[in-house]
Amino acid sequence: MIKSLHSIQQPIAKELKQFEVHFREAMHSSVPLLDKITYYIVRRKGKQVRPMFVFLSAKLCGEVSEATYTAASLVELLHTASLVHDDVVDDANERRGFFSINALWKNKIAVLVGDFLFSKAMVIALKNKQAHLLELGSDTVSVLIEGELLQIEKARRLDIKETDYYEIIRRKTASLIAFACSAGAASVTTDPSLVEKMRLFGEKIGIAFQIKDDLFDFGTDDVGKPLGIDIKEKKMTLPLIHALNQTTKKEKKYIVNLIKRYNNRPEKVREVIEFVRASNGLSYAQTAMMDYKNQAFELLSEFPPSATRQSLEDLISFVTDRKK
Repeated sequence: MIKSLHSIQQPIAKELKQFEVHFREAMHSSVPLLDKITYYIVRRKGKQVRPMFVFLSAKLCGEVSEATYTAASLVELLHTASLVHDDVVDDANERRGFFSINALWKNKIAVLVGDFLFSKAMVIALKNKQAHLLELGSDTVSVLIEGELLQIEKARRLDIKETDYYEIIRRKTASLIAFACSAGAASVTTDPSLVEKMRLFGEKIGIAFQIKDDLFDFGTDDVGKPLGIDIKEKKMTLPLIHALNQTTKKEKKYIVNLIKRYNNRPEKVREVIEFVRASNGLSYAQTAMMDYKNQAFELLSEFPPSATRQSLEDLISFVTDRKK
């Protein structure tokens, strides 16, 4: 049985409540339009999984400090900025069921808002004399951008190898969760091996998280995201990559052509989904996700049992067993 986020948050409930105040203050601007937009962003924030990883990682490695709140603000600001820019790049009108910033205020303002959030992250880190956290964050932003460009480059041919896929999601998705965990650790310890262990832990979870997201694209109609949305956007996911690797050259060419030319036709998208299901693409991806999940559990097992470790274990299960 999957534990609720409320239950998982118990060891850090007080810290998360205090963090909300820190984050609202970090988002504030004296420019009315910008303050209105940042207020809108704060109101529609998601489950706050990344700040949870920050505080739980910090508590696992030491005692939560003021630097931990800076780390959590830094992670959430960089994450939010990347989402705002992603929506512009993808020309997306919605984010988590709400209108995107670019849909409400157009691309020009959305880009500037994303830039503002990036700069806020830098100012907060430097103002609180946490240059080492800023260094971790800057490295993450570089990796994120490289991942986005790598995906664009590879997606043109729709012939992505598994190694390319893992490199893309390691950079695009896993790097932010890895940053959350390493920043949490770095806020309470100067032991580089401990910080690296938590970074690796976050990376494993991030990869598992993305594979789970891939699986939603081929699931039932009651999942959190629309069925076949990745196919419509010509994104090469692990179930699809595996299915194409198992088929004949002729059928592969046919399926790739459907994605390239007919991705806006529901019946053709359905045909691709059925092809992936029939080719064991889902079970293959599920096995890969479980492997990364187990690797994360193994890393956690190196720490002594505690309520914090249990919450991290429950958070792993929440991320990989979620329904949306």
